[in-house]
Amino acid sequence: MSGPSVPAQGLREFGSFHIAGRSVTLEGLEVTVGVITSGAPARKIDPNGEFEVDQMYVQYMVPEPIRAKYPLLMWHGGGVTGVTWETKPDGQPGWLQYFFGAGHAVYVSDAVERGRASWARYPDICEGQPIFRSKQEAWGTFRFGPHGSYNSDPSRRVTYPGLKFPATSFDQLAKQFVPRWNVNDGATISAYIAQVRKVGPAVLMVHSQSGLFGFEVALAEPDKVRAVIAIEPGGAPLPGPELEKLKNIPILIVWGDNVDAEDIWCRQQPASRTFADDLNARGGKVTWLDLPVIGLRGNSHMMMMDTNSDEIAGLIQNWMTQEGLTY
Repeated sequence: MSGPSVPAQGLREFGSFHIAGRSVTLEGLEVTVGVITSGAPARKIDPNGEFEVDQMYVQYMVPEPIRAKYPLLMWHGGGVTGVTWETKPDGQPGWLQYFFGAGHAVYVSDAVERGRASWARYPDICEGQPIFRSKQEAWGTFRFGPHGSYNSDPSRRVTYPGLKFPATSFDQLAKQFVPRWNVNDGATISAYIAQVRKVGPAVLMVHSQSGLFGFEVALAEPDKVRAVIAIEPGGAPLPGPELEKLKNIPILIVWGDNVDAEDIWCRQQPASRTFADDLNARGGKVTWLDLPVIGLRGNSHMMMMDTNSDEIAGLIQNWMTQEGLTY
């Protein structure tokens, strides 16, 4: 696939920042003695003191010239980081490169307790235990193949017919997996709200777990969110009059193939449909893009990494143009 028809000419600005967070003090924990680095002398290890926690990391790239009216904030799903949007596991350019090339200022974040956002001590600060995703789980949940069809031998893995994700790159994708938590949604949403307040007005591009986060942030900051692009959102707000806050925010919801073959998506896609129908009935503007319906078959939950990702990005770019979000 080719890239954007009108590529950006250069890089105007590049940088990063941490945002949100709070200060926590730990006291009364055991002080031990240990070696920090192999070959170094033993030293006191004191876990007590003051720490910054619940912050988020954001990296941004601003093109020259800019051809989009608002920055594009790219939020990742569960058990991964902002690398979701970067170079694909097969080595090809990802959506960060695509939309930057199309003239968008792109902001890619690592959410609370992910990647470069850093970690807090658990369970002293972050309650509970982290959840780790196995390759077996990802194979089925991301709809590369039926549950139970993963095999440690790549040559014996069974994929869905016509799968667009390059299965030979699956082990490379699995290197991106990071622990996730089921207790910090509030802190994560607060960090995203802080980002929108700092950077906005902005367009949100959300995926999977961050789908619900994006809708919640739009409800909290309807004057700052100019559009929401939800890639297979893992949840949606309940129907009701509160959704009328979103009436003036164009929303695009994109779904790939084989959704009915995976139980979790059979349960989550209807929530998106109910949300879209209710908001549209209240005067909203939600566009539902079902890729198989328009003839694009074989796309996985990780469609930004599929071999036809540029084609899908082009559809999204066209939608943004139609909604008056680009120059």
